[in-house]
Amino acid sequence: MKKFRSVLILTLIVMMVFTACSPSNEGNSNQEVASQSDSGLSGELVYWSMWNSTEPQALAINEAINDFMKIHPNVKIDINWNGREIRKTLQPALDNGQKIDIWDEDLERVTKNWGSYALNLDDYITKPYANTDGKPYEEAVMGNLFDLARHFSEDGSVYAVPYQPFVFAFMYNKAHFETAGIESAPQTWEEFNVACEKLKAAGFVPMTTDDAYIDTLLGYHLSRYKGYEWVEELVKDKSNEMWNDPAVIKTAKDFQSLVDNGYISDTVGSNKWPAGQQDIAAGTVSMYLNGTWLVNEIMGSTGPDFEWGTFSYPAVEGGANGISAANYGAQAFQINKDSESKDIAFELLAHLTTGKWDSEIANRSFGVPVSGSAAWPTQLLDAKVVFEQLDTVYPWAGGIQADTDKLPIIAEAFTKLLGGKFTAEEFIEAMK
Repeated sequence: MKKFRSVLILTLIVMMVFTACSPSNEGNSNQEVASQSDSGLSGELVYWSMWNSTEPQALAINEAINDFMKIHPNVKIDINWNGREIRKTLQPALDNGQKIDIWDEDLERVTKNWGSYALNLDDYITKPYANTDGKPYEEAVMGNLFDLARHFSEDGSVYAVPYQPFVFAFMYNKAHFETAGIESAPQTWEEFNVACEKLKAAGFVPMTTDDAYIDTLLGYHLSRYKGYEWVEELVKDKSNEMWNDPAVIKTAKDFQSLVDNGYISDTVGSNKWPAGQQDIAAGTVSMYLNGTWLVNEIMGSTGPDFEWGTFSYPAVEGGANGISAANYGAQAFQINKDSESKDIAFELLAHLTTGKWDSEIANRSFGVPVSGSAAWPTQLLDAKVVFEQLDTVYPWAGGIQADTDKLPIIAEAFTKLLGGKFTAEEFIEAMK
């Protein structure tokens, strides 16, 4: 019996060894290894990020990069979380030849300031990538952002991959609108005044602003009448004769009317940022001209259930621009033209800005996704319509900041107008 047991055990061991060495198992093992390592990409990247490591964008991007390295195990990516200090540290590092393959910051800034260091991406964006459903990359993301990238570059080419788009528009409390019986967001200045009257009648303060953003109201309104190029000429006019233009007088009277009708918070004259946005968060004011980033910025105060709405600054009668014009933009990635891993770098950027991770970055930061197939945060669904209609880009504040010497004078006088201390005529006189 003992001998039988020994033979049986020996037989089982031989069978196990034979099975482990069989051609079938060897093939499966090789396939498994291949699936883990033969992605076709191999190399190292160094990414300098504009985010601090604890920000929601950074947390999502870090996970997305780890996922990319899992898919492509022969790729290694090192991240340097610079925060906003990148504006000071990047160029000296590039000038010193430090290895940096990818960096990111504001789309306008990266294109104008660091475009000479960046790879021309015209060929890359015409190719399909893993999450573009067979489409060229440029057709899988917001086309007007690439139009903007070309607008900022000197030669009309694309030198950056936009992500985390924003638009500057009226951010508002949809629950207030519903209570006031406002069925749709205003698209004209006349409709805006009607909405303000309904909000006031329902017991709400229709709108507010503060010292950080007060000039944007004036710049946008003047740009609606005359276009931003004219606004830039206005503030640079040393004779001050342009301040007598009928559009300026009409603008001043439009705002005085808001004040006289009680549509503007009576704290505007003394509001210091972030007073305006905190009034929105507290539910004491209905509307605030700001960027779509506001949702994330005051999420700690509003919570995720706050009912956000977004609408483009209203059109004015006889104006040069309508609701398709706005200050809009994005953050953006650039690839170093001297990188030894250019193709891998763009594969990574496509991975971050399409498919799952575009949605994840947007949803975790309560921001706007860049690809057409991504899910939008519920708080910014109205902003999607605003983005889809954009065809004209305004500079910040509609050009009203074109002369930094004149800006403090403009801001002070306009604050007095909105605060009820100046009439429209007194505002015009203060500008001369």
